[in-house]
Amino acid sequence: MYYHDSPFAAGRRRNGPVVGPQLGPNPERHMSQIKRILVTGGAGFLGSHMCERLVEAGHDVICMDNFFTSQKSNVEHLLDCRNFELLRHDIVHPIWLEVDEIYNMACPAAPGHYQYNPIKTTKTSVIGSINMLGMAKRCGAKILQASTSEVYGDPEVHPQPESYRGAVNTIGPRACYDEGKRCAETLFMDYHRMNKLNIRIVRIFNTYGPRMHPYDGRVVSNFIRQALNNEDITIFGDGSQTRSFCYRDDLVEGIIRMMDGSDDFVGPVNIGNPGEFTIKELAEIVIELTGSRSKMVTLPLPADDPLQRQPDISVAKDKLNGWEPKVPLRDGLAKTIEWFRSIDLSHYRAPTPNY
Repeated sequence: MYYHDSPFAAGRRRNGPVVGPQLGPNPERHMSQIKRILVTGGAGFLGSHMCERLVEAGHDVICMDNFFTSQKSNVEHLLDCRNFELLRHDIVHPIWLEVDEIYNMACPAAPGHYQYNPIKTTKTSVIGSINMLGMAKRCGAKILQASTSEVYGDPEVHPQPESYRGAVNTIGPRACYDEGKRCAETLFMDYHRMNKLNIRIVRIFNTYGPRMHPYDGRVVSNFIRQALNNEDITIFGDGSQTRSFCYRDDLVEGIIRMMDGSDDFVGPVNIGNPGEFTIKELAEIVIELTGSRSKMVTLPLPADDPLQRQPDISVAKDKLNGWEPKVPLRDGLAKTIEWFRSIDLSHYRAPTPNY
């Protein structure tokens, strides 16, 4: 099964070099330029796109995932590539690999998923980070932590700069994710200070695009799925709360620039789109782009749900070679809707009973 949004869909040679429509063997590429790269959570929405990008670049990529909320189909088009390996493993348990770089992206990210087993969520962020940091220390590898804008909690500063320390409810239902990611950042910085480990920390804001799980409970996937089925679009609260939505290609580019950037800058750095939209505005755009007959209905706002979320990306622009998002929301949503139209929802299951 190949997906139309993948450059591998148009051309590939089985068991041969990585080949796509613009790809092929590069005789000028020296083996010393090829890195052994581990992507944890590599079969997830963002992880799969990260694996694809790194495979395209010719690196030796290990995709590790426990398939709790991810799909094998996200990386199925990579399975025959000789520089790609799929490994079923949970980072809460130790593993011994030899790698040059680690993208630590493993953790349920949708509230319904990470609240389904909050203790497991905290373990993934904390024990998983300890295991990956230990591997990086042993191998002398560079390691990147995919942190989150949720470390800012329900912010009292808007937009949120990296210097803002956040307003997180440590005993609330979202704390397993928020505090787990905050603790992971602490561990990364302590390994850096004590062991001179080469680390990177990125704080990811709301991201969307093809391969989002249709039942991940995120607002974009919820709205698109409901609109395509002409169902009521459920808005939590009055719809005035704001979010900033970054298309997946822009986000992956920012993360790779961070990993490949100067060792003098370890982060944290915000990676997201500073364009701010209300949830109601998002619903209206989705209804328009899908031509849906859906109506908007409101439900009570969940506990500790942030009322505002917008990144200050000044640091990213300065440190990541002028990086900033390029894809407007309407364009990105159109591509995402096209992908949702192309899939068979019966091939997807809700990972938890929450959705």
